[in-house]
This record gives sequence, structure tokens and C-alpha cells, in this order.
Amino acid sequence: MGAEECEARRGRPGKHRVEMPGKSYWKAQIKCQAACPVQTDARGYVRAISEGDVELAYLLARGPNPLASMCGRVCGAPCEVACRRGEVDKPIAIRALKRWACQKHGPEAGGAPEKFVDRFRRAVGRRGPGICSGQDELLPMLQSLMTSDIPKAEGVSVGIVGSGPAGLAAAHDLALLGFEVTIYEMEETLAGMLAFGVPEYRLPRELIQAEVEVIVAMGVKAVTNCQIGRHLSLPQLRERHDRVILAVGAKNSRPLPIPGADAPGVMGGVEFLRAVALGRKLSLGSQVVVIGGGNVAYDVGRTVLRQIAYDAARTARRLEDQPKVELVSLESLDEMPADDVEIIEGEEEGIARRNSLGPTEIVTDEKGLVRGVLFQKCLQVFDENRRFAPVFDAEQTTLIECKTVLVAIGQSISLDFVDGKRDGLDMTPRGSVVCDEVTGRTNADDLFIAGDLAYGTKLLIHAVASGKAVARAVYESVTGSRISIEDTQLHLAVPDYDREPDYEKGRRVEPGKTPVLGRLQGQSRPVELGFSDAEACQEAGRCLDCGINTIFDGRKCVLCGGCADVCPELCLRLVSIDKLDLNEEASLAVAHRLEGRAETNSSAILKDEKRCIRCGLCAQRCPTGAITMERFMFTEVLSCQTD
Repeated sequence: MGAEECEARRGRPGKHRVEMPGKSYWKAQIKCQAACPVQTDARGYVRAISEGDVELAYLLARGPNPLASMCGRVCGAPCEVACRRGEVDKPIAIRALKRWACQKHGPEAGGAPEKFVDRFRRAVGRRGPGICSGQDELLPMLQSLMTSDIPKAEGVSVGIVGSGPAGLAAAHDLALLGFEVTIYEMEETLAGMLAFGVPEYRLPRELIQAEVEVIVAMGVKAVTNCQIGRHLSLPQLRERHDRVILAVGAKNSRPLPIPGADAPGVMGGVEFLRAVALGRKLSLGSQVVVIGGGNVAYDVGRTVLRQIAYDAARTARRLEDQPKVELVSLESLDEMPADDVEIIEGEEEGIARRNSLGPTEIVTDEKGLVRGVLFQKCLQVFDENRRFAPVFDAEQTTLIECKTVLVAIGQSISLDFVDGKRDGLDMTPRGSVVCDEVTGRTNADDLFIAGDLAYGTKLLIHAVASGKAVARAVYESVTGSRISIEDTQLHLAVPDYDREPDYEKGRRVEPGKTPVLGRLQGQSRPVELGFSDAEACQEAGRCLDCGINTIFDGRKCVLCGGCADVCPELCLRLVSIDKLDLNEEASLAVAHRLEGRAETNSSAILKDEKRCIRCGLCAQRCPTGAITMERFMFTEVLSCQTD
């Protein structure tokens, strides 16, 4: 017998534990899309690039993500972490490919912002075969709005506090759904921490402006230089709008609870990045210590290097001392939460890394000015359960001299404008608003929470997903209609399936970078330069196209074993049925197929999905046509149901 395709793992001793492919199985095989919080069809746009359809690639990248261009620069890229190609050699450079497609057709490529969404309306039907559309896709939403499957909520006003990624994503979708949206931002421009917390060398300010202008052009109003609690109270805001979304980000650095932490010359890392973004004059000196081991700490340290070089060039003088930026982390190198690329690039630029040290005191001179930081040796950061429980050796101390200390050990959110008793809100013991982490609903019908405030600091793409989910929740609360998801799935055979020559041998193409000396000439000098057209096509061609599956028809199989013999990754195996560790679902499937025959006379084909590279050799080798290469597709279409 040739069984349906199943994934085999070791179960009981001598047995293979198998999983029968169900409804969620095929979606999970497109690992990049499954890992994305907004289900971006990364596999779809990567394959579109390899086939030369760059506009389609952009439509797929932008479809579920109104901040696709910014994500192409600074997203944490959970899709790359999950990429199946990474189990073969190295993952596809998905983020860099998104950046390349956005540069070709995104708002940064030029064009009137108000015409931007019209491109998507005209693109209905342009998506082509084999596309996998999640619930956050823009085109299905536009289709549903045009056919009145989702009626617009016209005449309803929503105020959003905070214009970071969660606030912008919520504003984008609410505007599409017909709401009158106003964003309130304390800074002079929109984008929140994207503009004031992400260094310019990573995220160009003109790119931020171009993407934000598209959202504003959809009818979203912006009130800048408006701090809630100072210029406008929360009760006044709730009186002004039918619904209010709090999407304030973690804009404050967590302070160090050690002596001397309030001395002049000690500054929070986030506050430092904001000051640089605003062009404020800073006196750093030539010796700076950055405390922290995450990406923000490296953003701070690398920005310091650029600021010192900029200040020296601006005053046309030589520094008295050689600039020195030391980044001191509680964790060992292996434990540091910073991305590897941040550590590598930071060291290229001159960051001196010091690991396994914990600060105990900011040492000051007789004038109260910073003279250095006293550290003690950290023997252990986490306990056996991976909980934060540092252990120190107080006898091993190190004094690192410096003039400035920048603290980047975490971030916090200020909710001074919220009074739980006054506002009728349930509050947590830590002073945050109690809410549903997914929908953002609070105990007040008119108040919702999105982004960092809902679940803590995560990736940019998580904030986008939160904003979009809260927009749907607001729609449901106003209209009384629940937005439901109708899921359609199917496999279509791919005749004459073929791949690019030697696609499985291609090495990952890394985007070009500005030489180190060039990077330090200013805050706006980009580090990553992106792909050329040829490089983008070459890298996209490495994609294993996980929407393609090998489908087995056991009725045609003659157990010749040719598929297993020809498989270059040894991911197919023929075994006796009695060697399988079957769950209830698999047992029923086997019993149905055997129809009373003995298991000892029957066999199954097992497939290890982790090793399959979608080469199609098994289908070519099969003499009976029992194996076909088929493309999986799914579409999650939104519609309204009234409870």
C-alpha cells in the first residue's frame, strides 16, 4: 500500500511517528508565511521576483502590511528565521528582497500618495495562480468593501494616541473601513519610535515620510505636537471620538537602580536616540559606556560613534583622545539578545564589547560629574529554568572610565495620562490597562489598546499585526457585525514542473554594505545598500517554493522504491505499516485503506518535510504517476456576520 503523504518522526522505539496532512498542515509547510504575524506571502513575492514579475512581488509584500517599505529595512524578519532553506544551508534573504521590490514599486519610488491605494483596486485579479492570501491581505478586503460584503462604518470617529507602527496600521485599516480617523502624536512628525528611536542609518527619514503620506492621503488626520495629558486629557479625547485606541509605544528607558545613576552625563539610550533624531546638541566626550546587550544598545553605541565623528567634523578639530565606545553586557557573547549582524557590524565600526559584567555604581568626581562605571563579574544570568536570576562575584570588579553613560537595559511606557478610577478602567498591578492581548478590548466599550501597551515590546511586524487586529475589533464593536474568515484551500497539479538549474546549490547572496569609514561620516549614511537587479533575481531563485508539494496516490503506487532511490535528500522511505506509531486519525486512515487486509503485508511511503527541497525528481521517476507535484493555495476572505 502507498499511504497518503505524511511527515515521519521517531516515535516509540523502532516506530515512526507520523502526521497525516490535514487542513492546517499545508499552511504550516509555507513556513515563512506561517511565521509572519500578518501572514505575508513571502514565498509568493520571492518567487515572483525570480520570475521577473516585480510589480506582483510588491503587491504581495504590501498586501497585508501597510508598512512594507519600512519592514524591508528594519523588520526582525521572523520569516527568515523560519525559512526552510535555512535547514539546507542559509535562509533566503527575504527582508532584503522585500526592500528591493518596494524600492521598485513602493511609495519611495515616487508617485502621488493619494493614488496609491487605487493601484490595489486596479490590481484585483492581478495576483495570479498559486497565491496564498491570509486574513490581513488588502486586496480581499477591498473586494469585500466593493461588493458590500463588509459594509463601511461611515460617520464614526476614532482617535488614535500614538503614530508608531501599531497606530499607523490601525489608522490604515480603519480608514479603509470608512471610519473618520485622527492620530494624536506628541512629536512634530508621525511615525513614533520609527522616526525617533530607529537610527537614520537603518531607516531613512524620507522613506518613513513617503510611507506615512500614503496613510494620511487615505483621509487620516494628524494632530502633532499634542501630548495627551498635557494638551488634551483622555476624558476629552473620549468625548471627542466614538472610539479611542491607545497605541503609545515604549518611549522611556528603564533606569539603572544603582548609586550615581542620576548624575549628569548619565542618559537613557532611547532618550539619546530621540535627541539625535531631533538634531539636539549633545556633549558626549570621547569615552562613552553603553550598558545593555540588545539591539537597542547597539543602535545607541553605533549612533554614538557617528555622532562623535560628526561633531569633530562640524567643528573642524581633532579629538584630544581617540574616541572609545564600550558596550558592556550582563550576558556572555552567546547569551546576548542582540542580533548577530548588529554585533558583527558594531565591532567593524569600533564598538568595544565587554561581556559578563554587571554595573554596581556610577562613579563621579568631586564635582559630581561621571568619572566611570564600576562593574562586578556576572557568573550566571539565568537559572536552570531560563528565568532572569543573575549571580555575581562581588570580589571581581572592573572600573571602566568614561565621561558619558548611556543605559539601554529595557524600555517602559508612560501612562501618566490614564487614571483607572477616573476613566473607569481596570488596571494591572504594574499600572498598565487590562486588555485582551489580541483584540485590544478593555472593560470600557469605547477604549482599545494596541502595540507595546497590549503585550510588551516585540518586533515591528508584531505591532503592525496588533494595529490591524484592533481595527477589526473596533469595527465589530461599532457595527455589531463580526468579521469572519472564509477559508478556501486547494491543490492544483503543476504539469511539467521544473526549477532553475542548480537552484539547490546557490549560496546566499548578501546585500552590499557601505565601507566602514563611509558609514561613520554621518547618521544618514546607510549601512546596508540592498540588492542589484541581478542579485535579487539570483537570491530569489534559491527559494524552495514551499507552496509546492509532492502528493502521493497510494492506489497507483507499485512499491518499486524508485522515488526513494532518486531522492537527493533521502527524505522518502518505504516502511511496513506495523513500523508506524499511529495516532487516532492515522489509524482510521490506514484501516480505511487496508479494508481488512493484514498490516504485515502492507507498506507506507513516509516523507520528511524538513529535508524536501521540492526538486520533483520523485515525480519524474515514478513509472505509474502515483506522485504529482501540486501547488497549494488558500484564500482567507473576510465577510460580516451579525450576531
